[in-house]
Amino acid sequence: MSNSARLNSRLVAAALGALAIGTFAFSGFAAAAPVQLFPFLMSPPAQYAPPVQAAPSDDDEGTVREMPARFKRQVVNYATREAPGTIIIDTPNTYLYYVLGGGQAIRYGIGVGREGFTWSGVQTITRKAEWPNWTPPAEMIARQPYLPRYMAGGPGNPLGARAMYLGGTIYRIHGTNAPHTIGTHVSSGCLRLTNEDVTDLYSRVNVGTKVIVLPMDRRADNTIGKRG
Repeated sequence: MSNSARLNSRLVAAALGALAIGTFAFSGFAAAAPVQLFPFLMSPPAQYAPPVQAAPSDDDEGTVREMPARFKRQVVNYATREAPGTIIIDTPNTYLYYVLGGGQAIRYGIGVGREGFTWSGVQTITRKAEWPNWTPPAEMIARQPYLPRYMAGGPGNPLGARAMYLGGTIYRIHGTNAPHTIGTHVSSGCLRLTNEDVTDLYSRVNVGTKVIVLPMDRRADNTIGKRG
């Protein structure tokens, strides 16, 4: 072998040796502190990381929460001179009473109008509908222009399973697909029950049923001896 060939061979061997030593040293160093100095060795770039799912909040309609016992449908003692079959809305306590007579009534938990949207008076049920369609009134569209102009009845409809229309007003007694709103002041004046409760009430009332809606400063137990 010529002197030139031997020199080239030694240079190649030296280079390979240095590469091996460098690789070994780098591997040991990276193993000692991979996360702090070389995070890309341990995790994929952010754009490839799976999205973080936020935990559901109490406001999510899908959140399952136990309804307080006082809002569950139940027969209670209730003194009134109103005839059996009358509906009385206790607005401040968020109850609906269906008068049975004999000093008793069925009490339902309800959601009522939010501040500025409660009302009072005497109406009658003028129409009943199962899984009603929803056409937001013009007053509601003016306040909330993003609302749909029409929504077919069904599980996603805010009127829920049943609706009972009150006189010639824009108000209804209806169901809701958001049962966590029972017991709250949340609506634009309508009175909402769970779908199970509104279906029960719907089966008991007829067109022409009297509905008494009490104002915020008066309790339903004050109706004894008074006519709506």
